[in-house]
Amino acid sequence: MFSFSMPELVVILVIALIVFGPGKLPEVGKAIGKGMQEFRRASNEMMNPKEEPIKVEAKVESDSKQPEEKK
Repeated sequence: MFSFSMPELVVILVIALIVFGPGKLPEVGKAIGKGMQEFRRASNEMMNPKEEPIKVEAKVESDSKQPEEKK
């Protein structure tokens, strides 16, 4: 997708370290990774949708709830 050389990656990582700080950087990386994973999953589901069977439940009425007959 993108081709970065080693010096470009180092510059990006240094800028990220300056902006976010050493304590927040692992959290930011984890959030970006989860976001990318969710995006890939969603795009794969759009391309290859799974056809799951639809579950239909029938409602069964008990004998005690039947309406009374009119005379």
